[in-house]
This record gives sequence, structure tokens and C-alpha cells, in this order.
Amino acid sequence: MLTTQFRINIEHQRNVTIQRVTQLASEVEKARQKHDALKNRVDELREELDQITSSPQLAQLRQKVEVTRLQAGLAPVCGPGVEVVLKDSEIPIQPGQDPNLYVLHDEDLLRVVNELRAAGAEALAINGERLLATSEIRCIGPTVLVNKTRRLVPPFVISAIGNPETMIKALEMPGGVLDILGFWGIRADVKKVPEIVIPAYSGSTTLEYASPLTNEGGDGVE
Repeated sequence: MLTTQFRINIEHQRNVTIQRVTQLASEVEKARQKHDALKNRVDELREELDQITSSPQLAQLRQKVEVTRLQAGLAPVCGPGVEVVLKDSEIPIQPGQDPNLYVLHDEDLLRVVNELRAAGAEALAINGERLLATSEIRCIGPTVLVNKTRRLVPPFVISAIGNPETMIKALEMPGGVLDILGFWGIRADVKKVPEIVIPAYSGSTTLEYASPLTNEGGDGVE
């Protein structure tokens, strides 16, 4: 009787073990199939990504984005150009004379920058601070605030990338901006530089009031 019961228990355990092994094998097979399906999907996505990234349209878009970044001043640039070093006057001030006439102001820097822009400067910086069309240059006490972030003091080094000869001629023309500054003893040293490196603009580009004009409702600009 005991022997029979023992054999029954052994047989039951063996059946349970076989069922468990079969179940585990089934789960392993399902996991393998799922893994194979995921691997195939990954391969499909990689192939799709390769097709997208190698498409001529994407290459053109990337090039367009890079050109836009360069034009917007959001990327560092290098090239030939000029450096203009401006220093306050050392002429002794006579009694009754206005000392403000013999030191550099924001308007003086703006005149030089605008002259360089008019002469074809493609990138500009003052003391390493990149200038955009919207850059602010204004006096704050004895310093000049640029881009609302950096306070600069003389000497001011204006770097400009562009045609050196054209820019130098524009700056040094009789009656031009440097000629007028020189009348008050403001010192200006202009030199041609084979390669100037101008950093990317690091200030804020957020517009507080302006927003893109859309074409919704037919009221936009085509």
C-alpha cells in the first residue's frame, strides 16, 4: 500500500515537472519570437532612418539651417577682415572745455559699426561680444553696455569680417567717422587681419512683442 502511494506521488511530481518544463519552454519560445520581432522592427527603423538622413531634401534643409544660423549670428565665424582699436583722447583738457568730447561714447562706437556694415562687414564684434542688427550699444556711466549683458571699457576692439580694403577705405575717408574722432584726439588704430574669429551671439533672442505673421484667413503675406 505504501509502495503504491509512493509511486503515485513520484509519478505526480514527474508530471508536474514535465508540465513546468513544457511551460517554461513555451515562454522561452514566445520571448524569442518577441525578441526576433523587436529586432526586425529595429532593423526596419534603422533602414528608414538611413533613408531619411541620406535624402537630398534633408541635406538641403540642414544647409539652409546652417546658413540661417550664420546669418543670424548664432554660429561662430571666421574670415579675413579688420580690427579697429579705439582709445580715449590723451589731449590735455583746457579749462572750460567739456571733457566728454575727448572720451569715447556709445554713439562713436555705433558710427564705426554702421560704417563697417555699410562697407559690407558680414560679422561684427566689440571686445569679443558678437553684434546683431538688434544689438544695443549704450553708455552706462563710464562703461558701454553691449547686448544688455556686458559692460565694456576702453580700449574698444571692433572686429569685422569682410573685404579688408573696402572697410579700411570707408573708415579712413576724409571727413569720415575716424577723421571726426581724430579731431578730438580719439585714437584709432586700423589693421588688416588675415583671419578673424568672431564668436556666436550669446545674448537673448526672445522677442517681447513681435511674433511671426501667419497666412491664416487670407490676411497674411504670401
